[in-house]
Amino acid sequence: MDPLSDVLRAVRLSGAYFFLVEAAPPWSVTTCAARELVPRVLPDVEHLISYHILISGSCWGGLEGGQRVRLEPGDAIVFPHGDAHIMSSAEQYDTATERQTAASRRYPETVRIGPDADRDTTFVCGFLGCDARPYNPLLTSLPRRLHVPGVVGGWLSEFPRQVVAESRRSRVGSDTMLTRMAELMFIEVMRYYLEQLSPQHTGWLAGLRDDVVGPAITTLHARPAHPWTLAELARTIATSRTVLAERFSLLVGVPPMLYLTQWRLQLAAEQLARTSVKVAVIGEQVGYESDAAFSRAFKRQTGLSPASWRRKRQSATG
Repeated sequence: MDPLSDVLRAVRLSGAYFFLVEAAPPWSVTTCAARELVPRVLPDVEHLISYHILISGSCWGGLEGGQRVRLEPGDAIVFPHGDAHIMSSAEQYDTATERQTAASRRYPETVRIGPDADRDTTFVCGFLGCDARPYNPLLTSLPRRLHVPGVVGGWLSEFPRQVVAESRRSRVGSDTMLTRMAELMFIEVMRYYLEQLSPQHTGWLAGLRDDVVGPAITTLHARPAHPWTLAELARTIATSRTVLAERFSLLVGVPPMLYLTQWRLQLAAEQLARTSVKVAVIGEQVGYESDAAFSRAFKRQTGLSPASWRRKRQSATG
């Protein structure tokens, strides 16, 4: 069981949208919060992850009003929570040469800024949709801004140009191709980020590489419907209940059994959105002995009954 792949499936990475920027200094591109772009970019998704990949030249990027980092070719900058952000030719330059908003009509054409002869900076702007509720442990563990140097190299070296070309052609199967390509890139970014984490970091990703928490998460994901207790889980991964509870809560932010509850509900939500399987059957599949217990837990977490959640999600995706 690979928990990262498991989470990426359950939170339904869906839809990918790209456009190219060619710029000559001085320039800046300001992008509004992703939630405002959802109706224009990917209207069927709950949450948008924004990211940019530098192809040539150099530039700066960061949260609007926050500190910026310098990007070199092959670098990616990701805004997992969809915050408003800015890309610019210089660290302090913030005059909005181009503003990407929900009303923009330039997608997915190339955005060209400055004189043709001097456009030596090119980068891809991308958006990837996913579920944020009931529980996306990956999203909760990521910072508001994520800079990953040199991620687009090797087998990913042609990714920026390929995704732009694919999004413009509108060929049969294009939506699936773009989603899969964006998912591969996103997984690679997560790998790079995980490898760079310091021992002081906390969060779900940090938990994956911990000698105690990692095996616990893997075990819970392998058998989510099993009636786990803290004692049995501790025995299974050969540690004490105290050590498991303390390490898990410190790194993941919630105790093991609460994590299991939240993860079961995310699995159920994915099934409700994707299938027509009866609510009671889904509840049983994720570890609830009765339909009533499942419905109570689901409504407590989401504010909606399982049936209402299904109607809302399935109507949103047509």
